[in-house]
Amino acid sequence: MTTLTKKDVARRVSERMGDPIYRCEPWVTAVIEAMSDLMLEADPEVRIELRDFGVFEVKKTKAKPKARNPKTNETVFIPSRRKTHFKPSKRLKSVLQQPLEAETLEVTPVAPTVLRPAPALVN
Repeated sequence: MTTLTKKDVARRVSERMGDPIYRCEPWVTAVIEAMSDLMLEADPEVRIELRDFGVFEVKKTKAKPKARNPKTNETVFIPSRRKTHFKPSKRLKSVLQQPLEAETLEVTPVAPTVLRPAPALVN
């Protein structure tokens, strides 16, 4: 898996805009900080919609008065909180859902499973 950073995003913006990376980096940083601030200021929910990219949301969760600690089997109260959610746009989702090329996959062949009907019960 490849991990990309803010610097990689700035580099891509630099290539698209034809400007040097040192001029694009502050803009990328400003956009990311602005979105982060908007999400942090959510009271309690906010929706940031970026057309052809997706929707960032801060949602409020319900309190769970009867949650169970699986280790001790003790009943615990979990207060409501906020969580983040990202929903990709239809365009982005359709591209990401296309099958990968066979060359990039490292799949070992598996023998096909033959399904046979279950034997009938005799009374």
